[in-house]
Amino acid sequence: MVELTPYLNFNGDCEEAMNFYKSVLGGDLELSRFGDMPMPGHDHDPAKIMNSTLKTPDITFMASDGMNQVVMGDSVNLALAGGPDDSEKLHRFFDGLSEGGKIGMALADAPWGAEFGYFTDKFGICWMVNISKKA
Repeated sequence: MVELTPYLNFNGDCEEAMNFYKSVLGGDLELSRFGDMPMPGHDHDPAKIMNSTLKTPDITFMASDGMNQVVMGDSVNLALAGGPDDSEKLHRFFDGLSEGGKIGMALADAPWGAEFGYFTDKFGICWMVNISKKA
């Protein structure tokens, strides 16, 4: 099943923000730091949050300290995620939605064991696609 998940970007205070959201919304919070899974070609503070997910029974969203300087107000990405059974569909979505836009990272193997890529579509909307390799 393919899911669309809001993805927030922060300028270094992601951990504080996500802990605040957890204190209000409840749920389980997962945090991964840049130092846990370095991305080739990117020089980030290893203590900052590369990816976080807050899951409650009703709400799921993700966040990061961002890949670049984030302009607050333009800090939301749409994240499409699925498993190996969704790979063909997610590749089709990536190719179609990125047409006429700007690819920031083509779909490729990522350090967390998935295939990942991101782009800005021709309307200026930022998208991320993550295809897990485990069912």
